[in-house]
Amino acid sequence: MTLLKSDQENGWSSALFSLAHDQGFDQVLYGAVGSKHVKLETAFLHSNYAPAWRTRYDADKLHYVDPTVAHCMTSSLPIVWEPDTFHAPGQREMYEEACGYGIRSGITFPIHGPSGEFGVVSFASDAPPNGEFDSTISQLMPSLSLIRDYAFESSLKFVAPKPGAEALPRLTKRELEVLNWVMVGKSSWEISKIVLCSEATVNFHIGNIRVKFNVNTRQQALVKAISMGIISPEDPHR
Repeated sequence: MTLLKSDQENGWSSALFSLAHDQGFDQVLYGAVGSKHVKLETAFLHSNYAPAWRTRYDADKLHYVDPTVAHCMTSSLPIVWEPDTFHAPGQREMYEEACGYGIRSGITFPIHGPSGEFGVVSFASDAPPNGEFDSTISQLMPSLSLIRDYAFESSLKFVAPKPGAEALPRLTKRELEVLNWVMVGKSSWEISKIVLCSEATVNFHIGNIRVKFNVNTRQQALVKAISMGIISPEDPHR
């Protein structure tokens, strides 16, 4: 396969875009980091999405909002996009803007490498997300999965962990406990009843967590904590 023979990034990305095109997807994104303990912003990333959309996505760090990224961090299964996938207000706004750039439907495959690598590969289309698209995806799933595997294996020479890995935030025992309850969908009021403190105290801890992760929302902090391996969906007290 051409991907395996490509020693330069440009040749590698061109081969990936060509393979995606052969499957009926004119837009594709591949991003991977050598370890979950580094910033997602440092990922080896290639896409042929519209430059304006990529600039907007990167500048506003929308990977911490994007539900497909959050899904891939905790699952080995692909996620097929549909409007309901982007249900939160910020996610809905992101999806509607992406549609303006021809990114209306698609499928994202997670990447979990044997040495701790993490990444995603998305195949996007301007086709409406309906039953016909779902049927097409079902037929293409084996081929797209194989492309994902070859893309990951052939990208390892480019994905090696880079210096300057982000230091892990130091969370207190109570902050870690609160964040784990956030992970299972508990509200501040519900957490206050579980840990026997006031709702204001829970919000105080969540505020400290957001500051330590340098994010604006608890959901962004949660995604970042999972990506860094600080907490795991497999934690026993879920």
